[in-house]
Parts: sequence; structure tokens; C-alpha cells
Amino acid sequence: MPLKAIIFDVDGTLADTEDAHRIAFNQAFAENNLPWNWDVALYGKLLKVTGGKERIRYFVESFLADFSKPADYEGFVKKLHVQKTAHYTAALRDGHIPLRPGIRQLILDAHKAGLKLAIATTTSPENVAALLEVGLGKDWNTYFDALGCGDIVPLKKPAPDIYNWVLNELKLAAQDCIALEDSSNGLRSALDAGIKTYITTNPFTRTQDFTGAAAVFHDLSDLANFYKMIGLSA
Repeated sequence: MPLKAIIFDVDGTLADTEDAHRIAFNQAFAENNLPWNWDVALYGKLLKVTGGKERIRYFVESFLADFSKPADYEGFVKKLHVQKTAHYTAALRDGHIPLRPGIRQLILDAHKAGLKLAIATTTSPENVAALLEVGLGKDWNTYFDALGCGDIVPLKKPAPDIYNWVLNELKLAAQDCIALEDSSNGLRSALDAGIKTYITTNPFTRTQDFTGAAAVFHDLSDLANFYKMIGLSA
């Protein structure tokens, strides 16, 4: 059956964003006079939880036994996340986070070939827009037929909800699509939606379990080989 769509994860897949997220979280903590610092080792542990607000809650509940939660704890978490997002999108717009090797060309070639393209991510719509505007230009959204971002579904990866939502938007069956992911949570999410999934690892995920992936790559520098695997003629 010919390929009809490619569904992309964002963080770690389209760009090596995770360390920029980590730095932005720390900036938000400092802005609120919180004595918290997420170093690389700690952030690697926190990445087991998808979603920024969810990650903050997990950190508080799992690593800060003595932390006294404010009365409006949910408001506190949401404020931190809004501030973190502002720092992160500023870094994106300053051009500090380029797309990963092969990604821009893949999007251009797939779009030219008539494939539908979509996003399936736990990151916010603002983060997606800032990244892709820098990487693809101001008309970046014309390349995509569905944008599944942030809190659009109640359960985040590894639940398959975001992929099921995207499939519904595309009006395609799972077997018509492939997914491009970077993490075991993302892989589980896509596979549970019935989608054939390819992995491009990054420093935070390369030791994770990718059992069930169609193939695992360091990156997409060798697009010709990837195109052969997925049946795309550039």
C-alpha cells in the first residue's frame, strides 16, 4: 500500500530541543526565585514524563518531599510553564535551535510528492510555530494538514490519543501513514495507534528501548536510504 502521510513528533525529532527546554525551565525557576536547577542528568530522568506542566508536577512530587505547595498549585504550575515557554520561544526565534539534519528537505520533498504531513506532539502550539517558522519560513503551516499539539487530547504520550486524533484529522487509516519519533514514549504512542514508526535518536534518548520500531537512525543525513525504506521518490 503506497504511503500517504508522514506524522512528525517535534521535540528531539524535528530539532534537538530538549536541552533548550531544560535551560528555559531553569530560567523560569530563577525568575520566580525558586532554588531549583535541572541539570542534564536530572532532566534525563524527568523526560520519562511527557508534557511541560506534567514534568513540573512530577519533579515536585518525586524529588521535593519537603516542598510546601502554594494554595493555587495548578495556577503556580501553569505560570511557570507559561514563563518557560516564553524563554524557549525566544531562543527559537533567535535561531539557536536549527532543524535536525535532513528534516527540512524531507518536509519539502514529501510535500512536493503529494504526501500529507502532520504534527503529533505534547509540546505547545506556540513552540511548534516558533520552531517551524525559523526552519521553514512564515508559511510553514501550509506544509501541514493536521497539527496535533499540547493539550488537544487529555492523555499524552505514551498514550496513543494524539496519534488517533491526527489520523482522524487526516481522514486516513494508520496503515496509510508512518510516524517519525525520537523516544520510547513516542514510539509506544504511535505503535499503539497502529502506525509504522521510525526513530531518530538524540543524546537524551539513544539508550532507550525501541523494540517495535521499523528502523532506528542517528539522524536523517542519508535521506536517499530513508526514502528507499519508505517508498518516497524525491
